[in-house]
Amino acid sequence: MAKVKQPAKKQRLAKRLLQTRWAPFWTVPKIYGPGRRVHMGRHTVIKRSWKRGRSIKA
Repeated sequence: MAKVKQPAKKQRLAKRLLQTRWAPFWTVPKIYGPGRRVHMGRHTVIKRSWKRGRSIKA
């Protein structure tokens, strides 16, 4: 990528980066009930990492 990124492209990439995070911890008891221990990544819709491929469109 270029040394100086275009501001609009940088904003789009920053938004996509936020979408890769796990869901908040408090969503687990809300969805599955208080007694169930489940990882937050299980119900995170968009999962991206360097292993999964380049699915970020900028």
